[in-house]
Amino acid sequence: MRPLILVTNDDGVFSPGLAAAAEAVRHLGDLLVVAPRWQQTTMGRAFPRTEGAGRIEPVSIQAGGARLQAYGVTGSPAQAVAHAVLELAERLPDLCISGINYGENLGLSLTCSGTLGAAFEAYSHGIRSLAVSLATPLHLQHAEDYPVLDWAGAKRATALLAAGILSRGLPAATSLLNVNVPGDAGAGTRMRLTRQSRLSHSVFTRPGPRPFDAGLQLRTGLNPGLGEAERDSDIYALCIEKVISVTPISWDMSANAALDFNLP
Repeated sequence: MRPLILVTNDDGVFSPGLAAAAEAVRHLGDLLVVAPRWQQTTMGRAFPRTEGAGRIEPVSIQAGGARLQAYGVTGSPAQAVAHAVLELAERLPDLCISGINYGENLGLSLTCSGTLGAAFEAYSHGIRSLAVSLATPLHLQHAEDYPVLDWAGAKRATALLAAGILSRGLPAATSLLNVNVPGDAGAGTRMRLTRQSRLSHSVFTRPGPRPFDAGLQLRTGLNPGLGEAERDSDIYALCIEKVISVTPISWDMSANAALDFNLP
C-alpha cells in the first residue's frame, strides 16, 4: 500500500506553496490535501470558535501539470489538520507536510507559526511531520494575492526529506523536522542540521503615540541582531550561511535541567 501523505499549510488552500509541496511529494504516495480555506498566517496551534468553523469545501488545485482534489477548511491550520485526520482520511496518514510557507519560521517565532501549529497538530495524532518554509520578504508573508516565488529549491528539499522520513523515520526524541530554505536556493544549496535559535528572527517595532481606544496592528521588522545568532542555529544557517536549515524539534517543552529546582 502506498503511503498516505497529508499536505497542509497556513497560507490557505489556494497558495502556490501548497501546490508546490503536493507536486514535490506526489511520487511518494497518495495525497490528501487539506488546508485552511483562507490565509491563516501566525495562528499557531489555535482552535478559534468562530462562526462557520469546521466548514469543509471541496476545491480543485493545480499542482504542476495535474489537477488535484483538495479541501478548504474554515478555521486555523490546526483545525484543518484535525478535520483532515478525523473526517477526511480513510486511514491515519503516514506523513504530514506543512508548507511550503511564505516566510521563514526560525528561532523564537515557532510558537506563533501556523505552519508549525499544523505540524504539531498532526504529531498529536501520531503522524510524523515535516514543516517547510521559504525565505520571503516580511511585507509579502501575509499577502493574500500570493506573489510569485521560485519554489524549486524548497520542492527539492521537501522531496528529499519526505522520502527519508518515510523510509527511515524521524531521529530519536524528534516530533517533527522544521525546514527553512533560502529564497534563492538551487540544486547545489546544501542542507545543515541546526538547533532552534534563542533569538527572534523578526521583532515588533514600538508604535508612536496613538489613542488607545482605536485598534492597532503591530508592525514587525528584521531583528538587527541576527548576526549574533548561535553558529549552530537555524537563524545563522539561513540568514548568515545561506544554506537550508533542518531543525529536529521536540514537543517536550520540559526544562529537564531544572527538575532539581527547590520548590517552596
